[in-house]
Amino acid sequence: MEVGGLVGADRRGQLFRNIQYTGPFFITFRAEIRNTRQTGQYFFQLIIVADRGVNSNRSFFMLCGNERRKTIMGFKSDIEIAQECEMLPITQIAEKAGIDDKYLEQYGKYKAKIDYNLLKESDKKDGKLILVTAINPTPAGEGKTTTTVGLADGMQRLGKSVMVALREPSLGPVFGVKGGAAGGGYAQVVPMEDINLHFTGDFHAIGAANNLLAAMIDNHIFQGNDLNIDPRKITWRRCVDMNDRQLRNVVDGLGGRTNGMPREDGYDITVASEIMAVLCLASDIKDLKERLSRIIIGYTYGKVSEQKPVTAGDLHAEGAMTALLKDALKPNLVQTLEHVPAIVHGGPFANIAHGCNSVTATKMAMKLADYAITEAGFGADLGAEKFLDIKCRMAGLKPSAVVIVATVRALKYNGGVAKADLNNENLEALEKGIPNLLKHVSNIKNVYKLPCVVAINAFPTDTKAELDFVEAKCKELGVNVALSEVWAKGGEGGIKLAEEVIRLVEEPNDFSYAYELEGSIEDKLNQIVQKVYGGKKVVLTANAQKQAKQLEALGFGNCPICVAKTQYSLTDDQTKLGAPTDFEVTVRNLKISAGAGFIVALTGEIMTMPGLPKVPAAERIDVDETGKITGLF
Repeated sequence: MEVGGLVGADRRGQLFRNIQYTGPFFITFRAEIRNTRQTGQYFFQLIIVADRGVNSNRSFFMLCGNERRKTIMGFKSDIEIAQECEMLPITQIAEKAGIDDKYLEQYGKYKAKIDYNLLKESDKKDGKLILVTAINPTPAGEGKTTTTVGLADGMQRLGKSVMVALREPSLGPVFGVKGGAAGGGYAQVVPMEDINLHFTGDFHAIGAANNLLAAMIDNHIFQGNDLNIDPRKITWRRCVDMNDRQLRNVVDGLGGRTNGMPREDGYDITVASEIMAVLCLASDIKDLKERLSRIIIGYTYGKVSEQKPVTAGDLHAEGAMTALLKDALKPNLVQTLEHVPAIVHGGPFANIAHGCNSVTATKMAMKLADYAITEAGFGADLGAEKFLDIKCRMAGLKPSAVVIVATVRALKYNGGVAKADLNNENLEALEKGIPNLLKHVSNIKNVYKLPCVVAINAFPTDTKAELDFVEAKCKELGVNVALSEVWAKGGEGGIKLAEEVIRLVEEPNDFSYAYELEGSIEDKLNQIVQKVYGGKKVVLTANAQKQAKQLEALGFGNCPICVAKTQYSLTDDQTKLGAPTDFEVTVRNLKISAGAGFIVALTGEIMTMPGLPKVPAAERIDVDETGKITGLF
């Protein structure tokens, strides 16, 4: 029926008319866009969310058909919730976590770094390690960080000693599509603006170390090239922590001899830099320096059989790089909205890097609490696989349980629903998307032999019928499942999940890897494709075959594999959703990250420098005259 005279407006002055009531909880209406750079007709959905549990307000949530443009009416945004939180001084959080003042280096009132010597000097027994991962996501993400934070808040409400260990956000997604990585709703880490922007400067230090090495490479060639570096064989690229497709491929050194030697070059986003992986996998400052010295920056002149790798150590760059990174190696301490201690440190992407926070951060959380909860990027085929096969293997970690985050939206997306229609109820698509969830559950239980629970991360756009359907389907198929309402209710909404996780971690497990390190590079890739992705085999291009032979001849054949591929599919084709089988994965490039200690296998169209979308999130971010940031998320 028509609801006459009701008009809403967002902060840009857009006018919304012709509102129609279509059910007890749903109102749809047509919006005429005015006072913006473009005009046209958009459809929206207004959802009434009653009793959110934390402030018990009746709230209204309006979601634009374009996921990148959200308008909130009578309902607090993530940044508003974060800014209204009464944070405790970081010294109180440190005291709560049992961190002696001698290990604390304050960065203002609410942030601090923790001296990594705490790990060497503490004899406390390690706590249980819990990994939070997800099914293949939508472009907006499915709330792993939100679930991780809410689970910790829920465990604290049950009287448990708990700590979270998260990755630091990259400025690329913050200003691009996905937004920040500090959680959402009433399950966030704070100070949210600081964490999502410059934080304690770790990413700047990583970028500086990366670019110092790049500068030393070109300077060495300019000054006579004693190491006989072939400029055409330089593999080291410059980096910047921003989505900027214009920098993917560049020609530099132009302007005559005094400005260097002209050559093709390019930029990666900072989170794809090997320096990021090295920092996250280093056990201490000595190990950090040794790893930096092993980084291969290119090869010498000559035939393939005659080419020799050139390292950062050959350039004597490792000392200066370590000097830039010595403080960045120290984990950052913050807090959740409910004052659970949180370590946020390191931030490699999981589609183009290994997707986990630092080993130091994870071990420190385990040393300081009885339960340490961490997350790994994107779906379990990427972040969890690399967490388990690379990070746990290198650091000697053994998880006690895994949480697989699933959302109604992502299940419908994997069931073939277009992004624009994800907010419409569709039980048929949900059923079609369930096999994607089951494949990830099977991987965790049968490949890695770990106990797991599915956390259904409830969104305000989900209907009761959809949530009930997913929960019932999981139980019908024998999958542990718990509804997570942490976004709306904070720790209270995570108690059911917390109770199940506390039960699971006490179960015995026989943690195993998806592949052993012995064998050829192609053998290990086949193990990943067949066991984790569910495919038929890997196919190496002619170029990748040559690279595999060269890497094995150089002694890198027994390194673990870090596959760079799309996060939206179990395959290397982002359009193949759900749980396809009998497919091939094509590897077009193999590169050794000798400092990190793994081989990167590039598949599909994956890029190490993303681009901004048509309407970047940066367009809605602003600062008022008092310095207060708005629109960050």
